[in-house]
Amino acid sequence: MFSSLTQNPVRLLVGAVALLVILSQSLAIVPEDRQALILRFGEIERTVNRYKPNEEFGSSGAGLVLRVPFTDGIQYIDKRIMGVNMERQQVLSTDQQRLQVDAFARFRITNPVRMYTAIRTEERLQQQLATILGSSLRNELGKRTFATLLSPERGAVMDNIQVALNREANKYGAEVIDVRIKRADLPEGATLEAAYNRMRTARQQEATAIRAEGQKEAQIIRGNADGEAARIYAASFGKDPEFYDFYRAMQSYRQTFLGENNQGGTSIIMSPDNEYLKRFSGG
Repeated sequence: MFSSLTQNPVRLLVGAVALLVILSQSLAIVPEDRQALILRFGEIERTVNRYKPNEEFGSSGAGLVLRVPFTDGIQYIDKRIMGVNMERQQVLSTDQQRLQVDAFARFRITNPVRMYTAIRTEERLQQQLATILGSSLRNELGKRTFATLLSPERGAVMDNIQVALNREANKYGAEVIDVRIKRADLPEGATLEAAYNRMRTARQQEATAIRAEGQKEAQIIRGNADGEAARIYAASFGKDPEFYDFYRAMQSYRQTFLGENNQGGTSIIMSPDNEYLKRFSGG
């Protein structure tokens, strides 16, 4: 047989090509930075080199993979950390500041089976995450003031956005690692001084409202206290009317003869028999 093949180089070439085709359909190389899905007639048969947390480089399932020729296909999925950029969007804060915001997120595919089943390709996954990132960013910043983006509270805002984005990304077999705002600018034509003036006016209005509410509460408390004091006085003096009459007379003498702040009052000439002076005459 070998001699017949050597005598017919065309058969030898055809045989070599057929062997190479069979080998190419039977063997595949999965790199370290790729996950692979073995598809049999379009259905997932198994996974190769799937992502595992804390996996050491070189100890994964990457390398040469055997598959059934002509029936098994292979779908490669990135194992590395990938990024998604959100197009600049306008966000309205609670203090009515319009901001132009640029943001990005970093993620990795941790469940290739779920990703392939839900959305098929990495490109479509990135597009979906960009849409969700924009929605989460608008929802979160819509609850905050412009000053929040200039304060340490900005870190908490990013954490909330990451949690919301990660909750949606898990549905597609992905894990969000980080979310950051690259830029948050005022719209063209708006100045920072004008923004600060609006913020100052808003704070002054808020302070006025709080002060008015405080004065209202103080008047209510003072009125209730005065009413309670009058009730207690009435209940106490009602038990001894003569003592109450004596107490009121002493208050009147102090006000009349000493004046305010005990600085001396107006001189008054009265008869010793005057009814007003009965407390001094032993009456």
